[in-house]
Amino acid sequence: MQSTGKPRIGFLGVGWIGRHRMEALAKSNLIEVAAVADPSTDLLEAALKMTPGADRCHNLDELLDHDLDGVVIATPSALHASQAIAALTNGMAVFCQKPLGRDAAETRRVVETARRSDRLLGVDLSYRYVAGMNAIRDLIRSGEIGRVYAADLVFHNAYGPDKAWYYDPAEAGGGCVVDLGIHLVDLALWCLDFPVVSELSSRLYAGGSPLNGRRDCVEDFAIVRMDLETDATVQLACSWHLQAGCDALIGATFYGTGGGVSLRNVNGSFYDFEAVRFRGTAREVLFGPPDEWGGRAAVAWAGQLSESPRYREEIESIIRVAGILDRVYGIADGRPELPDMSNSDQEVLHERA
Repeated sequence: MQSTGKPRIGFLGVGWIGRHRMEALAKSNLIEVAAVADPSTDLLEAALKMTPGADRCHNLDELLDHDLDGVVIATPSALHASQAIAALTNGMAVFCQKPLGRDAAETRRVVETARRSDRLLGVDLSYRYVAGMNAIRDLIRSGEIGRVYAADLVFHNAYGPDKAWYYDPAEAGGGCVVDLGIHLVDLALWCLDFPVVSELSSRLYAGGSPLNGRRDCVEDFAIVRMDLETDATVQLACSWHLQAGCDALIGATFYGTGGGVSLRNVNGSFYDFEAVRFRGTAREVLFGPPDEWGGRAAVAWAGQLSESPRYREEIESIIRVAGILDRVYGIADGRPELPDMSNSDQEVLHERA
């Protein structure tokens, strides 16, 4: 393929999310899709139909042999940290699906590798890029709703994941909290300018029964309370397979001394959101659908890469988010280091994706 002068990007993992992000980046015209890798022939063929000029690869090693400026990783969670570290140490920028690591220790290792390698690192915290969420954050940060003293965030997925590895604690790092709750923790802290969480309590359930510290299965329902150093209280709830009466319940509401703001999904949709401002009993719609937000995080990363491939400190907030998840899981003091996966283990898990 003849170079276009744009950053040359490889894509590792081209299931639904990987192809969606690849399509968004290709449409942005900010990058060149140079190579695509996936052990699944069917997924690889589907991706190459979208970008017929890209080179065909089957794994990360083959991608690393290419002259690439960056790699987009959309593989199972257990592979994220090792694959991101491999790409960064080979001088490539990385954009990775969440979670960046299965716990804070893995997450920190990736960020530290990016810092040492001086390479751009991004994580697909996509809900930051919903138009209504940006408007809410701006209102909170500007002080227009006064001092925020309470927040309530939810993400209930009535279906849950359809891949077996999501339900394996070692492979996923957890259940609905690391899958969905990570977005809620990130949005709460991001909107409130990352205050210190002074106290945290959580209750995790599996199949309707409290886990009570069990490590042999993952949670499918969780409730978390975070008390912040600002004296605000944040409540989070997330789940898989909840009897919700619709496909999904997704929301983030912030209450201040001078008003409130709320983002809610519309009619149970995973994609359509409405942002509303509250003044007493009155409500004002700030944003509504349609809003093509799904690929914006990847496009923002590509824009940064086009400017400079160098490390940006803003990514370090992901370590704080991962640390909160560790506290939710009751591992704030650390847990035995999760094992790195062998190449053969990685191939098996990737094929299961």
